[in-house]
Amino acid sequence: MQDVGRTRSVGGTAYKIVRMAAPDAKAKGGLEDVVATSSAICWLDGDRGILAYCGYDIHDLARFATFEEVCYLLWHRRLPTRAELGDLQSQLAAARPLPEPVIRLMRMLPPSDGMDALRTLTSALAHYDREASDTSPQAQYRKAVRLTAQVGTIVATWGRLQAGGGVIDPDPVMGHAANFLYMLTGQRPNGTAIKAFDVALTLHADHELNASTFAARVAAATLTDLYSAVVAGIGTLKGPLHGGANAEVMKMLLEFGQNATPERVEDAVRAKLARKEKIPGFGHRVYTTEDPRATHLRQMSKELGKRAGNTAWFDMSERIEALVKAEKKLNPNVDFYSASTYYTLGIPVDLYTPIFAVSRVSGWTAHVLEQYANNRLIRPRADYTGPQYPQRFVPVEQR
Repeated sequence: MQDVGRTRSVGGTAYKIVRMAAPDAKAKGGLEDVVATSSAICWLDGDRGILAYCGYDIHDLARFATFEEVCYLLWHRRLPTRAELGDLQSQLAAARPLPEPVIRLMRMLPPSDGMDALRTLTSALAHYDREASDTSPQAQYRKAVRLTAQVGTIVATWGRLQAGGGVIDPDPVMGHAANFLYMLTGQRPNGTAIKAFDVALTLHADHELNASTFAARVAAATLTDLYSAVVAGIGTLKGPLHGGANAEVMKMLLEFGQNATPERVEDAVRAKLARKEKIPGFGHRVYTTEDPRATHLRQMSKELGKRAGNTAWFDMSERIEALVKAEKKLNPNVDFYSASTYYTLGIPVDLYTPIFAVSRVSGWTAHVLEQYANNRLIRPRADYTGPQYPQRFVPVEQR
C-alpha cells in the first residue's frame, strides 16, 4: 500500500495507515517454492530429477515394486513384509466391489469425461460407509484402503458403461492393475499390459504438494471427513492446469494421424510453436531436468507398441520430443508418454485424468492421514493490494 506509516483523519479520528500483512510478507504467484508443511511421504529434487517415496527412489519402485506395495509404503512409511502385503491385497479385494446404490447412481448420471462422475460417485461412497464419521486412526486407515480400492472400480466401471458394456465384477484373485483393465475391457489382460499399467500407477501415486494433494490437506486440516478431503483433491485434479495434459497429448497425436509422415508431424509441431501454442506434455514447475517418471513411461510406450505390432504412436512421440527439446529446451513430463501408453492399452482418452485419480488417491489419503496425525488448521495470509485503509464511508444518498 502507498503512504504506509502516515496518518489520516476520518470522522475526527486519526488513523495510522498500515500495511495489511506482515512487513516481511511477500506474495509469490502460485506459492512457488513456498514451504507450506513438513511431510515424511515424498521428496523431490527438481535439479537432479529425483522423485522418492519415503526415501525409496522412484526408479527402484517402478522396476521392483507393485502398486500395492507402494500404497503400503505411502501409508506406513515402510515397505510391507510378505504377510503384510498379503493382508493388504485381501483388504483391497474385499473393498473393491461398489455398493449397489452407487452403481445405480452411476447409471443415472449423464455422459461426461469421467471427472464429474468420479467426483459425485466418490462423495456418494461416504453415504454407504458405516465408518464415514469415525475419526479413530484405525478407521481412517481402513477408509483409505477402501477408497483406493473403490476409486479404481468407479473409473473402470464408468468407462465400461460409457462404451455400452455391462458391469463386470472385480476378480478377487487379480491385483489392482489387472482388475482395472479387466473391469474396463472385459478381457483378462496379458502380463505385459498388467506390468505397464501397474508401473503407471506407481509413477502417479504421489508427487509432494501438487495442487490436488495440497487441496486435500487443506480440507483435512479443518477436520472434515476423509471422503470430503479426497473429493477436494478430485475437484482440483479436474482443472486443466493440473490434470488432463496426457489427454491433450493423445488428442494432438490423433489429430496428426497414425499414418502421418515424420515430415508432416515436424511441420505441424513447428507451426504450433510459431503460433506460440503450448505443446502438451512438456515442462514442469519443479523439474529442470527430465521428469524421472517420463523415463519409464517412454520405455513402456515403446514396449507396448512393439507387442501390439504398431509403434506409430511411440515413434511420433519420440520425434516430437526431439523437436521440442531442440527448439524449446523443454523435457517431457509424466503426461507425454503416458498418453501413448494408455492408448495402446486400449484405454479411452476421456479416462486419462480419472486414471490419474485411481493412482493418486493413495497419495491423497496418505497425506490426509499425515495431516490428521499432526494437525493445525491451514490458514495463510494474503498481501493486501486493495483500496487504501481507511476508506471514508459515504451514505448511499451522497454517492
